[in-house]
Amino acid sequence: MDPLDSMDPLDSWVLHATDNGVSWITLNRPDAMNAVTWDQRERIISLLAEASADPAVRAVVITATGRGFCAGADLRGAPTTRTDAGADTGGGGGGGAGGGGERVAGDIARTIRQGAQRLITAVLDCEKPVIAAVNGTAAGLGAHLALACDLVLAAESARFIEVFVRRGLVPDGGGAYLLPRLVGPQRAKELMFFGDALAATDAERMGLVNRVVADAELAATAKEWAERLAAGPTRALALTKHLVNASLDADRTSALAAEAWAQEINMSTRDANEGVASFVERRTPKYRGL
Repeated sequence: MDPLDSMDPLDSWVLHATDNGVSWITLNRPDAMNAVTWDQRERIISLLAEASADPAVRAVVITATGRGFCAGADLRGAPTTRTDAGADTGGGGGGGAGGGGERVAGDIARTIRQGAQRLITAVLDCEKPVIAAVNGTAAGLGAHLALACDLVLAAESARFIEVFVRRGLVPDGGGAYLLPRLVGPQRAKELMFFGDALAATDAERMGLVNRVVADAELAATAKEWAERLAAGPTRALALTKHLVNASLDADRTSALAAEAWAQEINMSTRDANEGVASFVERRTPKYRGL
């Protein structure tokens, strides 16, 4: 028997490799514009948790194959090994009733919390820096998956679409939390009220994207950025990420207290000692992620 015949389809829908300290997570359902199934979400969440716990992983890249980065949650009943029934309904992570029975109040909210919101939270809480390399259309939950990452690289052909309003839906997957913090409330409302496609260059101008590159240069640029991060002081980067994310919901007193304690914690790491020693000795630091 061909070993490919017995391969779990999920292994091909979410490709994964670790190279030079970088965990590469690649959505691979190009025929579905990489709309994510429940199983794919769980796989990505698991890989992000593994990246946090693995000292050998020091940066993460999330990207995709084909013309789409991610078209949102799967809506077309893609094959799945899931046993607890519940179908997504919408551009993000809404859900139907479990077990095939009549839907009751709370079913959809529960599905969103356990699905789309867990995915976005997994990116935000990952203890390693996460880069989105957006190779094509990022719509609904797919847009929020990209925007939850710490750095966003976009190919010139990429587009970002808050597609929910087109289907009469409220944005989910953390969209109403992420967007105002990135572009302000008025711009966020404009994107969510109209649901127009936003070109990569316009997304960069608005501050949603760090850099736009030619399609052919996206993978190489993501590799360069990720390997620079992987060579950096990993724990310091993790604490910096936490401070920045938490500051958006904190008052000044709390933010400054958190900053002081983060530096206290960081100074116990080997990399912090190496950074100080290399400065005194006038040499390039060699960080080990410890």
